[in-house]
Amino acid sequence: MPLILPGNVGSATAATGFDVANSLRFNDGSTDNLSRTKGTSDSTTKGTYSFWFKLSKTTGLTLIENGTASADRAIVYIASDSTLKIFSKIGNSTKLDLNTNRVFRDLNAWYNLVLAIDTTQGTASNRVKLYINGTQETSFGTETYPDQDDALRFFTSSEIEEIGIDFENGGLFDGYMCEVVKVDGSQLAPTSFGEFDEDSGIWKPIDVSGLTFGTNGYYLDFEDSANLGNDANGGTDFTENNLTAIDQSTDTCTNNFATFNSLTPSLQSGGVVAYSEGNTKIVTAYSNANYLRYPQAYTTLGVTSGKWYAEFKIGAIGSASVGIANTGQFGSDGSTNPYAGYAASGAVYTNGGEYRADDGSVGSQGTYTEDDIIGCALDMDNLKIYWHKNGTYINSGDPTSGATGTGARAVLAPTTPGGFYVFTAGADNTGIATIEANFGSPSYSESGGETDGNGFGNFNQSVPSGYFALCTKNLAEYG
Repeated sequence: MPLILPGNVGSATAATGFDVANSLRFNDGSTDNLSRTKGTSDSTTKGTYSFWFKLSKTTGLTLIENGTASADRAIVYIASDSTLKIFSKIGNSTKLDLNTNRVFRDLNAWYNLVLAIDTTQGTASNRVKLYINGTQETSFGTETYPDQDDALRFFTSSEIEEIGIDFENGGLFDGYMCEVVKVDGSQLAPTSFGEFDEDSGIWKPIDVSGLTFGTNGYYLDFEDSANLGNDANGGTDFTENNLTAIDQSTDTCTNNFATFNSLTPSLQSGGVVAYSEGNTKIVTAYSNANYLRYPQAYTTLGVTSGKWYAEFKIGAIGSASVGIANTGQFGSDGSTNPYAGYAASGAVYTNGGEYRADDGSVGSQGTYTEDDIIGCALDMDNLKIYWHKNGTYINSGDPTSGATGTGARAVLAPTTPGGFYVFTAGADNTGIATIEANFGSPSYSESGGETDGNGFGNFNQSVPSGYFALCTKNLAEYG
C-alpha cells in the first residue's frame, strides 16, 4: 500500500521566511478551471512558467494549456501513467514533446514546476528546460525539442489560456495550486522563484512580486476570495469557471495540511470510497457484511506524538464512523484496509452512538446525524482520544486533563503494532457515508473561525488548549 508519511513532506517543513497564504482547490467533478484570452505577447519564443501544485489524483490531469485548436496548442499535464508531459503543436506538426521518466504519485507533496523556454537558443536542449523543486529534469522517455525560433503556443498572442482543463479531452486538474506565475519575454532560472533551504536542503518559495512579468505575464496568488482569478501584478485577470470563494485554501507549499489519501486501498468486496474536494470529502458505497471491509479513508499525515485536532461534518448517512487508525495494522489480518474499529490500535465513534476499538464496543455515547460536527482530539502524549458532537464532549470528556484522561478512551502505544496514527472516516455498516473532513482548511463553508494556538485552521468549535491542526508547520514544532 502507499506510504503514509510523517511530517517530512518537502518545502512545507522548511523554515520559509516567505509564507504563501493561499492556494486554489480544483475539483474535477465540478469542472473547476481558470481561463482568459491573452493580449499581444512581448515574445512568441521566450518565457517562463512557475507554479506549485499538490495532487489529489495521479492520472490525466491538465495543469496549463494554451490554444483551443488541436493543430495549434501547448499543454502541460500529468499523463495516464503519472508522468509529466509537455507538448506543443504548430500547424498540426509536433514541435515539443517532453515526457518525464519520473512519475508524480505523491499526494502528500507540494511540487514546484518551472518551465523555462527560449527557442532562439542554438542548442536544442537549452530551448526548453524543465525544473522540479529547483533541479533540472534530464531523464525523459520522449525528448523532442522545438526547432530554433519556433513560436510555441505558450506565448502566442490573442489565444485562450486555461488552467486546470484540456479543451479537447477534459483532463481536469484535481488538487491544489499556488504561486502561479508566467513571465512573458524572459527565460528565467528556478532561482527567480525559489531557493534551497540552508539547513534542510529543501526547495522553498521566495517572494516573486518584484519580477518583471511582461505584457502577457501574470502572478496568481489566490489571496482575493472574491476574485480568485486576480492577477496580483495588475494584468488581465482569469475568469473563474465553477470556482467560488470556498475553493480558496490555506493548504499551501509553505504549510501543507493533511487530506485523505485517495491511493489507500479502499475497494474490498463491495466497499469503496469516492474522494472529492481536494481529498477532504468522501462518499462511501458498501455491500459486504464484514467488519474488516467497511470502507474507510485515512489521512496523508500521521503522528506518533503531540496533540492533534480535527472535525468532521456529517452529510447524508446510512452509517458513519470517525476516529483514528494505526498504519502498522494495515494488512496484518490479510486484508489491505481493515476497519479501524475492529483492528488493533484503531478507535472510532459511530453515528449509532458506539465507541469501538480493538474488537470491543461501548454504547450509549450519543448518536449523531446529518449536519452534525464531530470533533476528534487525539492526545498521543498520554495515549487518549476524545470526541465531541457540536462542541459537547461525549462521556463528559476533557481533552486538557492530560494523564488523568477525564472521559477519554485509551489508545494503544504506537509500538503496538507499530506505525503512525492517522485520522480516519468512513462507513460503519451497510449504509453509505458522506463525510467532509476539516483538518484546518475545510472545503465547505465554515463560519466558526476557531483556530489552534498557532493561529492555524478554521474550525467550528474551540480547539482544546495544547491541541493543533494536522499541518506541517505544527508537525515541525510538536510532532
